[in-house]
Amino acid sequence: MPRRRRRGCLPALVVAALVVVLVAVAVTAVVALLERRPPAAVAERCFAHLDGTDWSLSPDQAQHAALAAAVATRRGLPARAVTIGIATALQESRLENIDYGDRDSVGLYQQRPSQGWGTVEQIMDPVYSTTKFFEGLEKVPGYQDMAVTEAAQAVQRSGFPDAYAQHEVRARAWASALTGHSPAALRCTLDPVDEPGGTGPVLARITRDLGDVAVGVALPDEAGRSTIDLPGTALPVEDPVRAGWSLAQWSVAVAWAVDVESVTVGDVTWTRAEPTWQPTGTAPLPAGQVRLTVAG
Repeated sequence: MPRRRRRGCLPALVVAALVVVLVAVAVTAVVALLERRPPAAVAERCFAHLDGTDWSLSPDQAQHAALAAAVATRRGLPARAVTIGIATALQESRLENIDYGDRDSVGLYQQRPSQGWGTVEQIMDPVYSTTKFFEGLEKVPGYQDMAVTEAAQAVQRSGFPDAYAQHEVRARAWASALTGHSPAALRCTLDPVDEPGGTGPVLARITRDLGDVAVGVALPDEAGRSTIDLPGTALPVEDPVRAGWSLAQWSVAVAWAVDVESVTVGDVTWTRAEPTWQPTGTAPLPAGQVRLTVAG
């Protein structure tokens, strides 16, 4: 009697093979798409390191902290004053130049035109409002020996006088870095420069924050990048090494706003591509000198 042929075995094998092929094709396609997908955007953030802890700010907050340090240093005020200024602005406005607040309060320090701080237009100028704060702080006898919250309250007359204390350690970390007392403590992780603005914005920011400083500007290289050299005498700091670190970390803190690509001080460099201080491998710059590279 002839044997019956088993039905369905060959078609099942064919189907299984087709499934394997289709899965392989799908996986290959997914891998190819992932490889072609542009890299994810960098989470832009700035950090000041103190006593084993990183204290972060947004790049916008960082540039305002840098302004506070520059204004205070130019006035001959100590790092303690910078700590008080940054802590105050963190509480009042989150260290952002906002155009709203309690009643008629505006700006970084939430100063009120009705209380004699100036016009709205004046207070919305960060340099004006920061200067007015430090003018007020200088009039407080013994502010350097006060708790941050007491010194800030003596200037601000806030309805919440104890609130400033919560920002003291973060403010101290940033003040220490921006005044050069903590070298290589400040870094920013930033996206690549998208639409370069050249040297104009950087030079304008130098004049705004640091004053009329004699800088050296080199012609653009083949990639369109220019270098700007800041002298150690740009700030009234006697120690040239500390002056250099103050200028260098100010430069990193404002890099986001003015298209700075790299900052070099001594024999180390911060770059957007490698946002920690790395050895240059070349001869160090003179003590106090800082070199900025700006996207062309």
